[in-house]
Amino acid sequence: MQVRIPTPLHSYTGNRNVVDCSGSTLELVTQDLERHFPGIRFRIIDEQDQIRPHIKVFLNGSQVRDLATAVSSNDEVAIIHAFSGG
Repeated sequence: MQVRIPTPLHSYTGNRNVVDCSGSTLELVTQDLERHFPGIRFRIIDEQDQIRPHIKVFLNGSQVRDLATAVSSNDEVAIIHAFSGG
């Protein structure tokens, strides 16, 4: 499946904004991301295995928060990084 990577995480993917990953759940997709791009998962998932508050994950255009969400090989996952500042 294709996973869209936000610009702030491009340094982990060699400046690629779309990468191919596999897994039957979002949890397994993030683990596959980590295998291919070490260090990226910690930027998306916190120490309690939850999606970080400033990260939004979309599956085929719908936001999801549960890493147990099932995915298939023809799905598209988009990881969005919220910006903040003052």
